[in-house]
Amino acid sequence: MKFQDYVYQRPDVDAIKQKYVAFTEAFKAAKDANEQTEIIKQVFGLIDEVDTMYQLVSIRYSLNTQDDFYEAEMNFMDEVSPELQNYVNEFNKLVYASPFKPELVNVFGQHYFNQLEVSLQSFDEKIIPLLQEENKLNSKYSKVVASAQIEFDGGVYNLSQMSPFTQSKDRETRHRAQLKISEFFESKEAELDDIYDQLVSVRNQAAQALGYANFVELGYKRLGRTDYGSKEVKAYREQIKRDVVPFVEKLVARKAKRLGIQDLKSYDTISFLSGNPTPKGDLDWQVAQATTMYKALSKETDEFFTFMKDSGLLELDSKKGKAGGGYCTFIPGYKAPFIFANFNGTSHDVDVLTHEAGHAFQVYQSREFINPMQRFPGYEACEIHSMSMEFFAWPWVPLFFKEDAQKYYFSHLSGAISFLPYGALVDEFQHEIYENPSMSKDERKATWRRLEKQYIPSRDYDDDKFMEKGTYWFRQGHIFQSPFYYIDYTLAQVCAFQYWIRDHKDHQEAWSSYVDLCKLGGSKGFVALMKDAKLDSPFEDGTILRTIQPLEAFLNTIDDTKL
Repeated sequence: MKFQDYVYQRPDVDAIKQKYVAFTEAFKAAKDANEQTEIIKQVFGLIDEVDTMYQLVSIRYSLNTQDDFYEAEMNFMDEVSPELQNYVNEFNKLVYASPFKPELVNVFGQHYFNQLEVSLQSFDEKIIPLLQEENKLNSKYSKVVASAQIEFDGGVYNLSQMSPFTQSKDRETRHRAQLKISEFFESKEAELDDIYDQLVSVRNQAAQALGYANFVELGYKRLGRTDYGSKEVKAYREQIKRDVVPFVEKLVARKAKRLGIQDLKSYDTISFLSGNPTPKGDLDWQVAQATTMYKALSKETDEFFTFMKDSGLLELDSKKGKAGGGYCTFIPGYKAPFIFANFNGTSHDVDVLTHEAGHAFQVYQSREFINPMQRFPGYEACEIHSMSMEFFAWPWVPLFFKEDAQKYYFSHLSGAISFLPYGALVDEFQHEIYENPSMSKDERKATWRRLEKQYIPSRDYDDDKFMEKGTYWFRQGHIFQSPFYYIDYTLAQVCAFQYWIRDHKDHQEAWSSYVDLCKLGGSKGFVALMKDAKLDSPFEDGTILRTIQPLEAFLNTIDDTKL
């Protein structure tokens, strides 16, 4: 069955509420763990039923934000989701307090109860209106960013379509492209400031209503973090400042020498004078190369990618009205992962084909999990699958990039290392914002610029006064829509680097460990999953330095001045 034939029907909210009430009463009256087990499974089915419709609406709206029908349905879902969450929450309270809890732990695992605990600590009926407001503000942000129609060199482009210009070999083109993008964000400055202002306020109100000092702890609970907190993340960020920032500055100096530009500016985004590596064919050609790659990599990846293609679950082209960015999600009623992207002819296309496919491959491996909360792991563990898949794809890089393969290896690895400080910057910025929710709009921008100078000291915005005042974060959707998520990419990146190292030593061992990790889904927390996969925890002091040393050694084997 193809994605286009998946049937959306607006959920009958009253009927669903009645089912939850019936399940709740039956659970209370259950005489033993077996009865309760069956009721929990039925509730999982009901959650899947609603989520299937939510995913279809969300995907189809993101494919065309100008579609009036799906915009209306998205608004409806944003409105009713917190109400339905309340029924799930009330049921979860009963499960968590069940007199048969030891038996239920045997059936569903301890981690399920850890997940219930943080979910119960992050939701209450009284914050429903705030969650509804937050949903609306998130949708509003998406619409503002998707509305970009930037006139440039005789054409009109959205933000994703501007990427090739920002990576042009011609420095002046890159410069003008950056200024044009900044001009768009400046035209939306008041609107974006206002949206974020309201988001911070709404989240802070929700946190205080639930008894937290501010949104930080609530934000962590909402992300389902069960085995670490902000203290561990802060120490991790300090490792990045100490061990990664100086190395990245060395990479910047190498790039300046390579490009022959003494005073690198923020628009000098290319890695090589001959241009950044680009895939040597269009979208269909790239999918054909990916097919070859996944067939050769393993029987599991071959089966998975064939299913994705045959079912129409890859939406990769960039077009007017389509939301920005890329994502992978899962449609439970069809046991189908879905990949959304905006191809633009840059190396990012291949990154998406491997990164989002890593997410999709993982959930495909755990698609039969009955517990909806455990098909994907937490966000940070999730990103191990995606980022490691990027590295497992390395033997097939020449298929996509041909003569640019060596360039891709260098820019992919150095770019992944260089990303760590930026990811930590996004995280520390959010901690400062939510620890000081009454910050003014100008103070927020000043905070961003101050932290930017710590994490990316060589960044110079030249004559882009709008960026210079600290507004780069406007374009980072996670800051608006997924608070505290972004650090997860960096935690996973450190784990993925370890898979890179292991893959170079023993491919079979590394790949086998990776597939096993995928099959575990979200049955454990981040720290426990790392232990199972024999990955060193990024929270342990010294892990990051120990991990990037072999990567530095590899980069030093490449004479980048010749690329």
